[in-house]
Amino acid sequence: MNYKKAGAVLIPTIIAVGIIVYMLWRVFDDLLTALKTAVPSFLLIAVLICVFAWFLRGFRYQYILKKLVISVSILTSTACIYVSQTANLIIPARLGDLVRLFILKHIAGATYSQGLSSVVVERFFDIVTIALLGAIVLPFALDMPEWFSTVISIALLLCFAFLVFIGLFGNFRSENKYIQILLNLISEIKQASLSISALLVLGVTSVIIWIMDCLICLVIALMFNTNIPFFVIVIAIVIGNLVKAVPITPGGVGTYELAVALTLEVSGTPAAIATLIAVIDHLVKNLVTLIGGVISLYVFGDWAVSLMKRAFSRGINKEDIV
Repeated sequence: MNYKKAGAVLIPTIIAVGIIVYMLWRVFDDLLTALKTAVPSFLLIAVLICVFAWFLRGFRYQYILKKLVISVSILTSTACIYVSQTANLIIPARLGDLVRLFILKHIAGATYSQGLSSVVVERFFDIVTIALLGAIVLPFALDMPEWFSTVISIALLLCFAFLVFIGLFGNFRSENKYIQILLNLISEIKQASLSISALLVLGVTSVIIWIMDCLICLVIALMFNTNIPFFVIVIAIVIGNLVKAVPITPGGVGTYELAVALTLEVSGTPAAIATLIAVIDHLVKNLVTLIGGVISLYVFGDWAVSLMKRAFSRGINKEDIV
């Protein structure tokens, strides 16, 4: 047994479970009362929004791949994201994203550099959109801790610095083999993201995707007959996802729920309701991801299932692609 690899998965999982258990334990006496007020039919609405948002993510990813001269269908691009995000629910440090490189290599003949570039562009637009939404609605949210604006400002500054870096070094060349590999990666990122059309398409779709993500949380709040202002929901989702971006636990499980629940509590939502909203919101999103990932694996075929098994057991090697 590889104890180092086992520990890398087990320790973050224990942290995630510990956070969730603590959150539920501290409001345990009020949980049953809160659950009695729930209207389960809202769950179906939340799931439908989540599924639609996934296909919108697939459309956005298909566009990114098209800019890199990689042609796939929207079903394939959506399935590709499903599989990598499913891997992220288990593999720590968001390393599940790397599964996507091998899938693209197998189904479209993409280089590993193109695959990595596509993931970086997608992640960049997610983070910058989340931070911008937070910056827009934060002035309307009263009594929010000052560190919220600090976190959002740092995220925006990092995104701006990344854009400047890509813009400056996107066309450089080097005689050094390894430096040139990095420069090729930067050039591909620039190719996929820094044209006017790309900024417009990726920017608009990213805003819609994250507004829908916030709507899922709002619907879960309505499930408990709780009227929370939409801008408060947006702030909670923004903080939850910025915290989740730090890969402490697989899929951000535990850290996301804690950040969302505490943000809702600061706004005046009862602790038990805030905890249930945060936990169920993330549970719905993760279950849709998991189900979509399993379906996608079997649509791709046995090679993809084998690849995922190897990724979980001993990491992915180049020879896994046949």
